[in-house]
Amino acid sequence: MKILIVDDEAVNVGVLANALKGSYEICTALSGEEALGMLKEHSPDLVLLDVMMPEMDGFEVCRLMRAEGAYADTPIIFVTALDSEEGESEGLELGAVDYITKPVNLKLAKLRIRNQLELKRQRNVVEAQNRLLTLQKAELEATLARVKRLEGLITICMSCKKIRGENKAWQRLEKYMSEHSDAFFSHGICPECLEKEMKKLE
Repeated sequence: MKILIVDDEAVNVGVLANALKGSYEICTALSGEEALGMLKEHSPDLVLLDVMMPEMDGFEVCRLMRAEGAYADTPIIFVTALDSEEGESEGLELGAVDYITKPVNLKLAKLRIRNQLELKRQRNVVEAQNRLLTLQKAELEATLARVKRLEGLITICMSCKKIRGENKAWQRLEKYMSEHSDAFFSHGICPECLEKEMKKLE
């Protein structure tokens, strides 16, 4: 899975990238604006986002991500030196899934990242299953609609083998079936009929 690391300090980016690169695909950004561009280019599964950055801080990046439909559900973990209940509360209220303070305990950070990515993977599986179920439901409803058009007793003339339709008019079997189903007809002759026709010719 892919992780985007965002921090205006290249040293901090390097520490996290080196700790995670063996387990995940890593992309990095040194500003909030660059991070938004990286989202479109890489579509990460999780973002590690510094809060205190010049021009566009992490809170603003988070707001913009949550307002963008494509990234509204991308997990965000704030990684910051802003160690306060107010800062943590604001980050979580904006939609972050976790909050890690600097200096980073890499062992603990790896566990938190792993857990959030596992939750993301499980959500992806559920969403894929829901999409499949929706598609299957639509296909089933379409099939039932076709079957419903053919249900009930079909009246066939014992002499000319025409079918009586809903409007009580008599029509050929081929015409009725083509109007009420997706079936196509090809014409041939069975052995018994062939034998009868041959006898007539003789």
